[in-house]
Amino acid sequence: MRLNKLGDMGWVAIFLIVMQSGSASAAEASLNEANTAWILTSTALVLFMTLPGLALFYGGLVQSKNVLSVMMHCFAIACLVSLLWLFGVYSLAFDEGNALVGGLGKAMMSGIGWDTLSDDIPESVFFMFQMTFAIITPALIVGAYVERIKFSAVLMFSGLWLIFVYAPVCHWVWGGGWLAEMGVMDFAGGLVVHATAGTAALIAVKMLGNRTGFPTHLRPPHNPGMTMIGAAMLWVGWFGFNAGSALAADGNAGMAMAVTHISAATASMVWVVIEWVKFGKPSLVGIVTGMVAGLATITPASGFVGPVGGLCIGLAGGVICYYAVNLVKKTLNIDDSLDVFAVHGVGGITGTVLAAIFAATSFGGVGLAEGVTTGEQLGVQVVGVVATVAWTAVFTWLILKITKAVCGLRVTEDEITEGLDLAGHGERGYSL
Repeated sequence: MRLNKLGDMGWVAIFLIVMQSGSASAAEASLNEANTAWILTSTALVLFMTLPGLALFYGGLVQSKNVLSVMMHCFAIACLVSLLWLFGVYSLAFDEGNALVGGLGKAMMSGIGWDTLSDDIPESVFFMFQMTFAIITPALIVGAYVERIKFSAVLMFSGLWLIFVYAPVCHWVWGGGWLAEMGVMDFAGGLVVHATAGTAALIAVKMLGNRTGFPTHLRPPHNPGMTMIGAAMLWVGWFGFNAGSALAADGNAGMAMAVTHISAATASMVWVVIEWVKFGKPSLVGIVTGMVAGLATITPASGFVGPVGGLCIGLAGGVICYYAVNLVKKTLNIDDSLDVFAVHGVGGITGTVLAAIFAATSFGGVGLAEGVTTGEQLGVQVVGVVATVAWTAVFTWLILKITKAVCGLRVTEDEITEGLDLAGHGERGYSL
């Protein structure tokens, strides 16, 4: 039976046109409200890691006369980085440019409107989410130079470092740069955050010098309880850090959250066991330091591995980072005060390398790219590590040289004796 006067072929043509139109519409990016809600939540969680998590974690580890200075560093860096991110650093990281760095087409959020999307979430949300990563990275470096650095140096160094270290490396890995083209695996910041911050910490300590009395006459952390509270906030906030990096409310985010938690718990228990065996008493500072080591180590692999990978990476992070702390402070005599390199740098690098192994489907991971062997992926990961560490070391040294020439780096011995809270900010953390 004939369909009507258009004829069979006419109706078929109309049907095909409608289907093609529907397919084109479906292919166009559209807002995903569930994903948007999750990334909004993750953004708040990652900022929670710095303010107040990292501030309390670091604050409890220093002497009582320096606790406010550490909190001031974290808070001021958050404010400074937020403004620089708006002015152009976001654009340098994520705008189209070349293989090394992005352009300035998105400076001042140019071209980012109310309805502008990045994949299926508003680009304004992506802008904010990535800003929180940019905030915590230079804030991590604070732990290396506490109790002896000028506040003006903190601001100048952090601002220049964000522009010349963080932005290019972020572009290489997440902004479509040369490491992304090579296929480097860094899900949430093993290279971009932890390797850069750890390397910078080591260079900063070498140029700034050790704390007065290091290593034999230093006072213990003034408030381990404050450190534990800050660490707990870091643990919770890290779910936004790693699971949020899926940029979707899906199974990838769920697995990233699961392996993040497993790794943190494993590394914590590893640290407890080592301390218990060596010293007869496990410490609160030790167990929370192990937790941070587990979190840093799983970060680059969190979106690629399964539970077995999370367990093994946590185990590796706990053991390797523990002995790295002793190597840096006791063998090399470097006063990386709050173990930024040994925990974040070594952990991030370890996790970046192990991602190539435990991403394999035989370990319950998502698998490597088609046609890529584990050996080939390991090679790419090592290239990423070497390039990131080398770039960070060179530019951190240059930035510190400039900072030293402009405003100096180290406070006077009298100010160290008085404490940076009073000497630098005219306030006391405690009135006892």
